[in-house]
This record gives sequence, C-alpha cells and structure tokens, in this order.
Amino acid sequence: MTAPIVTMREALSRPVYFGRQLGGDTWSKWRVLLIAIAGEPLTDDELVVFFALTNRQKQPEGRPREFWGVIGRRGGKSRAMAVLAAWLAGCHDFRDILAPGERGHLPVLAQTRDQATSAFNFICGVFAASSALRGLVDSRAADTLILKSGVDISTRAASFRSARGSTMVAAICDEIAFWRDDTSSANPDVEILRAIRPSLLTTGGPLIAISSPYAERGELWKAYSKHYGVETSKRLVAKASTLEMNSGVDREWIEEQFDDDPVAAEAEFNANFRTDVELFVSRAAIALCITDGVVERGPMSNTVYYGFADPSGGGPDAYTLAIAHRYGDKVVLDVIRERRLADVEGVTAEYAALLKAYGVGVVIGDNFAGEWPKQAFGRYGIEYRKADLFRSDLYLNLLPLINSRRVELLDHQKMMTQFMDLERRVGTSGRDSVNHMRGRHDDIVNAVAGALVYAERVPPPLNFHAPTAGPGRAEVNAMFDGAGQVAGYSRWVP
Repeated sequence: MTAPIVTMREALSRPVYFGRQLGGDTWSKWRVLLIAIAGEPLTDDELVVFFALTNRQKQPEGRPREFWGVIGRRGGKSRAMAVLAAWLAGCHDFRDILAPGERGHLPVLAQTRDQATSAFNFICGVFAASSALRGLVDSRAADTLILKSGVDISTRAASFRSARGSTMVAAICDEIAFWRDDTSSANPDVEILRAIRPSLLTTGGPLIAISSPYAERGELWKAYSKHYGVETSKRLVAKASTLEMNSGVDREWIEEQFDDDPVAAEAEFNANFRTDVELFVSRAAIALCITDGVVERGPMSNTVYYGFADPSGGGPDAYTLAIAHRYGDKVVLDVIRERRLADVEGVTAEYAALLKAYGVGVVIGDNFAGEWPKQAFGRYGIEYRKADLFRSDLYLNLLPLINSRRVELLDHQKMMTQFMDLERRVGTSGRDSVNHMRGRHDDIVNAVAGALVYAERVPPPLNFHAPTAGPGRAEVNAMFDGAGQVAGYSRWVP
C-alpha cells in the first residue's frame, strides 16, 4: 500500500482531521490501536497499552496485513472504524497503483442493511467534521461516498456477491461474528473473506474485521484462536472489554446486564467467547439426508401424510408449512411452503388446499400462534391441533433421526441455512435447549421438524394398512410407466 499523505498519528492529533472525533482519555486506547494498524511506531507508554490489548511482547514491523478486533459491545467500534475508513480512503494517493480510469473500492460490510446504514452515517459524519477531508467528497449516494481521490467508500449488508470483482484499497467487516445469509451460504463469513482477500492484492490494503464475540466458531474465533498473541503473525488480533475501550460508558447499566444474564453479558461486554453455545447439527449430517435436486415430492396413494404449520400473523416471521410421511424405518419430507404475505387468510386457504391434496385432515401447529389458526383452518375443513411438543423439543427429537440418516430431506437452501442457524445450549438446570441464533429465523425448520417428528411418532389410523414390505425408491421409479400409478404407488420423485 502507498505511503500516507498524512500519518495516522498526525491525523489523530490535528483538529482539521480527526483530533476532535477521537480526542481525550476516553479514546486513548483506540488511538493506540489505529496507529498500530497503520504500521506506525508506538511510544513506550503506548506500547504498554498495545501489549495489554494484543497479548504481544513487541510491536510488529510495518503494517499488519489484517486486523481483527474482539471488542465488547458499545466499545466505540463504529466511530473508530469510520475514522480508519476515512484515513485509508482520504489520506492515501492510489493513482500510481490503479489503472487509468479505474477506481478503488473500500467496502464496509455489516450484518444487516440497517447496520450498514448506521456505519455509512458514521463515515459521512467523519468527512463532514473534517475540514481537511470534506472537500474530497465528490458526491454521495444512498450507500456510497464518491471521493475525488479516486476511491469509493460503500456500505452494504454482508454478501459474497457484493465482495467480488473490484479492486479494493481496504475492506472493513463489521460485527463479523454475527454474519448470516439466507440465500447464499450457511457460512457467509468464510465465503466473503474468500472473495475479499484476492481483491486486496493489487493495492496491498488491509482487511479489517471487528466484532463483539459470540460462540467458539466462525472466522472471528479462528483468527483469535490462531493469531492472538502470536508475535510472528501478519494478522494482528486485539481483545478488549467494553469498559477498556470506552471508559465513558455507563458502568451501572453494564452491571445490570450482568445481573440479568451473566453468560450473555460476559460475551457482549467482557469480550469473552461463549462456551455454552454449540451448533445444533453439523452441515455434513444434514447434507447426507438431502436428496440432491429434489425440491418437492408429490402425493402417493396408500400413504399417510402428516402436516405441521408454523403460522405467523405478520412481522418478520414467515408463515410456513411442511408435509412428511413415514416409509419403512425412515421419515420423508415431501413439501415445504413459506409465505410472507399480508393476506393471512389467503395463505391459510392455500395451505388447507395443499393439505387436502395430500389427504391430511388434521394439521399440527405451533403453540404460540394463539387461537386464530384453529378458527382459520376450520373454515376450510382442516382441524388445527396445537403441538404437545415445544419447538426445542421438536429439534431434540429430530436430531437422532438426522444423525442416524433416518430422514430424507428436500434440496432447499433456506432450510439448510436455518438448520445451521440453530444453536444448542445447556441451561442452568442442565437441560439442553435449541433455538436460532440472535437476529435469525427458524420458521422453515420448525415446520420441517414438526412434520418429521410427528410422522415418526404418531401411528397411522387403525383402518390404514400400509405395505409391510414395499419396494424402495429405485424400484418404484423403475416400475413407473408414466401413467401415474403402479401397484398402489406413484413415482417417488415427481
């Protein structure tokens, strides 16, 4: 990366740059970290702070290739990163590196669009407050600052698609411990960093990843466990509590958080990774149960189907339905539906018609939807019964079926992602519970788990006589002659 027009130390000390924004004792430790990230030498007093934050015994020579900050919530991360973004984009000249007509890109990726907007507002505020830099702003769009220096600073929700194809002068990853993506990958932090790192090769710009910690998994945990305190590493890792980095925060309020939930507060404010949280199920175990390319299975004769609904009256949660059946010693998922429409009555009518097509007259449903689903389904001739198992119990009953490969799932990306968002925790009573991680959803997998578990545990009607030994899937497909029915079966994969 090119030498700066003005050093970080000078920019932090001069009011025309950032002196008014990160001044005073409250921001002293952030100033030490920013100077170290810039690869500039620290004073003896600053080295004491640096050693305490990084668990190193000496400052690395030159600028680190990557910086990873494990910092407690409300520790000043957003403002400090906004200053860093402004210095990287506004205090360097990239004309000798970029091709004629090429523009450099500095993406700031956040967990959600709202968080990205918040980060963008911080960055815009830094430029507006700096009399030396505000003249660099050529124009401002909804999520992009276009600078006369030839660099565009953009903020957006984390996605590996938006991280490819441009020449980056740096990249900032905000709250990376909580990145998830419903549409692309169950491990978006891995995929996004895989896309970012080659984009930094031309300029040699730094990768900056900063977050409060969560569970002992993901790229933040990997960086911390492999590089924290390692003197020779080009990845500089710092770890600090909220109060260490922001002495101005309300201490009494933080103490109240520890009283309410000490385990969560230990991660959020003391920046210690949680040890009580683990993935509910492995990606490999789920993948072994998926029939590739099969997104739905049509109804078959001589088969009892079971439906499970997770109704939603609106808000962020979807209204979902799953249908499954038992075949030999396996349970098979046949249908997944997800609707986010405002017309709840219309979705109920659609689901009722689908259940009737599979011969389902009674649908089991989530406990928390109140009485309206019973009345709504009743209007369309479907009986709605509340489940006698809570969602956590459904997941715990489903797990041995998955691990023993006694389920056949559909090829459904959002279902897979939501399975990967499930976490298993040991409560204070010693009893395990399963729920989705903060800010995520489990509408689809709740319906899937309900359909599969009830198909496995509820016996067929007394007047139903299923074949005691029927053909397998390959045999059924081989017998299928295109007419739709062979010996009481229809084609397994429609």
